[in-house]
Amino acid sequence: MKKGILSLFLLFMSISAIAQLRLNFGKDSPSRKLQIAEMAINKFYVDSVNEQKLVEDAIQGMLEKLDPHSSYSTAKETKSMNEPLQGNFDGIGVQFNMIEDTLVVIQPVVGGPSEKVGILAGDRIVVVNDTAIAGVKMDRSEIMRRLRGPKGTKVNLKIVRRGASGHLSFVVTRDKIPLKTVDAFYMIRPGVGYIRLSSFGLTSAKEVLEALTSLQKQGMNSLIFDLQENGGGFLHAAVEIAGQFLPKDDLIVYTKGRVAPREDYKALGGGKMEKGKLVILVDELSASASEIVTGAIQDHDRGIVVGRRSFGKGLVQRPINFEDGSMIRLTIAHYYTPSGRCIQKPYRKGDLKDYEMDLDKRYKHGELVNKDSIHFDETQKFYTLKKHRLVYGGGGIMPDFFVPLDTAKYSKYYRQLVLKGLVINTSLKYIDVHRKSLKASYRDFSTYQRSFKIPQELIDNIIKEGEKAGIKAKDDKEMVKSLPVLKLQLKALIARDIWDMNRYYQIINEDNDVVKKAIEVITK
Repeated sequence: MKKGILSLFLLFMSISAIAQLRLNFGKDSPSRKLQIAEMAINKFYVDSVNEQKLVEDAIQGMLEKLDPHSSYSTAKETKSMNEPLQGNFDGIGVQFNMIEDTLVVIQPVVGGPSEKVGILAGDRIVVVNDTAIAGVKMDRSEIMRRLRGPKGTKVNLKIVRRGASGHLSFVVTRDKIPLKTVDAFYMIRPGVGYIRLSSFGLTSAKEVLEALTSLQKQGMNSLIFDLQENGGGFLHAAVEIAGQFLPKDDLIVYTKGRVAPREDYKALGGGKMEKGKLVILVDELSASASEIVTGAIQDHDRGIVVGRRSFGKGLVQRPINFEDGSMIRLTIAHYYTPSGRCIQKPYRKGDLKDYEMDLDKRYKHGELVNKDSIHFDETQKFYTLKKHRLVYGGGGIMPDFFVPLDTAKYSKYYRQLVLKGLVINTSLKYIDVHRKSLKASYRDFSTYQRSFKIPQELIDNIIKEGEKAGIKAKDDKEMVKSLPVLKLQLKALIARDIWDMNRYYQIINEDNDVVKKAIEVITK
């Protein structure tokens, strides 16, 4: 037993070096009590137990009694969770999708290992290192595991290509593949740029800077910065990005906790866009780092916020890493916008279910469609720093211009087609057959955007696939209502697969109510 306690002590000492914890291992110590309980269960319990799972369950049990954002993740979960924010991964460098049970390359990453050896859009990868991955209903995650691997390692691929007989063989040397967090940037109107950021990762600040530089070269003097559905990420990325819009020494955010002292984060100055009109777009899924940037811009009266009330996450998590790769993300502080508001929405400790149902409650209460249904805590009044406009803490960030969710735009028939994956899968099949002719007919995106019309054959195929799945429009009126939205989505999906995600948003944004309102505000 002494050896077990010593091992626990050494483990906690290694964590202490990271998290600067002070632990008490005296005879009345809760930590000692927990360790003795674990060892007793493992040694004397009537049935065999998985000690690893026992400890993990105990950790999760403790964290569940705290706030909704303190959490434990296994080594596998930690790797999966961190990868999108790390800026890269090791692999072969293809964007792909599954058509039925076959991997089809949508686009090889420009300059990536697959493009270098001659793999093309439309190619089907059917064998990886002598293992068939097509026609065997292999799980997508297992396919990705086989394609990925350490930089410098080689993978043998067999590919089926339209117009070529038999299998084509390629040897691809895996390399670092960049993961972009800027989904799109382009000139949305003369003089007005648009940037959409999906998350705040390690490379996000650099990506945003590059996008701003490119847009300014194209004549941008005003910007729409789209943070809709952006769930956040790294604090330092939010600070760097906000610093592109604010003058030197403007406070961006400060953090403070029971143990953690107040720490201020200020703009360094020299940002690419300290002047010029700025509109930030948010919705109910914009959280954490998104709210830091939005709160700073709103509090300094630097720009206008358009959209719907943001998620409301004002808690700071600190990672505590274990040697096996697992991790605790422990809430250690609140963050506060420059005016002093904490935008964390209310929660009851240990009641994660109620917290997770918040967005559902907003929908049912009409908050997503009616501004007057939103009620803030009157004790959480704050004022912006220059124009002294009233803003509220304690429940997300309320936009300056509210744009209701248009629940009538999407018919039940259309939503069912999307949820079943029939829209995207049928469009992929169409592109797979017509890729060459589309590229020959539309050599540039502007021609495509201006003149391409969705062929009736594609609509008919989706309707047929829907009928096979038991999905039908209830009447002609519902079908007529569904077609314009369906055609726009298909046009955007085809553009994405022929060009890139940037082109997808150039099409889809023309019917986005929040974006349209932003254009109206910024061009006044």
